[in-house]
Amino acid sequence: MYQLNDHPALLLFFTVSVLGLLLLDLGVFHKTSKPVTNKSALIWSIVWIGLAMLFSGLIYHVAGLEKFSQFQSAYWIEKTLSVDNLFIFILIFNYFKLPKEFQHKALFWGILGAIILRAIFIFVGIGLIQVTYLPAMEIFGKSVKINLVLTVFGFFLIYAGAKSWFSKHEDQKDFGHSAPVLLMRKIFRISDEYDGAKFFTFRNGKKYATRFLLVVAVIEFTDLLFAIDSIPAIFAIAPDDPFILYTSNIFAILGLRSLYFLLANSVHLFSKLKYGLAVILAFIGIKMIVAPFYHVQTTHSLLFLMSVLVISVVLSLASRNAGHDVKPLT
Repeated sequence: MYQLNDHPALLLFFTVSVLGLLLLDLGVFHKTSKPVTNKSALIWSIVWIGLAMLFSGLIYHVAGLEKFSQFQSAYWIEKTLSVDNLFIFILIFNYFKLPKEFQHKALFWGILGAIILRAIFIFVGIGLIQVTYLPAMEIFGKSVKINLVLTVFGFFLIYAGAKSWFSKHEDQKDFGHSAPVLLMRKIFRISDEYDGAKFFTFRNGKKYATRFLLVVAVIEFTDLLFAIDSIPAIFAIAPDDPFILYTSNIFAILGLRSLYFLLANSVHLFSKLKYGLAVILAFIGIKMIVAPFYHVQTTHSLLFLMSVLVISVVLSLASRNAGHDVKPLT
């Protein structure tokens, strides 16, 4: 199995580049709260995607085509699913009326939480996969080893794909009665106002949690639910390789903040993307289930995923030009 210590230079590059850019992003370019411009969002989107592509190139150089394809597949699966999650971020910010100058910091805290959650999900998941292989059995004249966790994940992803196909994004949703908000209100005294991007404020000598903390709590909870769909999906790519899964996942979600600001006012242009996501999730689920009987080459999976994504975008733009698009969410 491909271990982290096989190529410590890759781990060093990943750690230094991610931490360095996060500190640069928050400590220099967004030290003060201000709205993120389209130009800034475009630059940072290019930086994060470019860095991920550079990293995948290094993987190709030291580990070959198979690992390169695994990284690319896991990265674009996570990135594609993340775009669908932008709808939820838009609804959250609209519901809580979060000023645009504070949205970057809210997403920043959400990303930090996601980095920790993804590490837990991925490493625990791989541990479960390694201990849930059934003894080899004869099926259709072939000796196979079925993994219970991967099989369950496969059926779950098929269900998630069907749900995505028929889902509708509603303009109004009562996040005020969501689980994280109700929990926060039980733990803290909550102010109905913002105090900049502070989590807590003092009023009449009493400490209150701010509305900004509620927003961050809802974002963290949303990402937790989102990870339940996305993490099983990438296990189909490299179920025994935490390095590939974690690095591709983190590179994908780190670019989500800039992608949000770039697409927040144009995400409605991709109205057919959910159908592409549904096909991708169902494909990955089927791939998981049939894996003991038939191995789908990673390069073939990558080509299929990219084709579905491109077709979804083209159909969305064609629908837009034909006048059948949906209205913006903002």
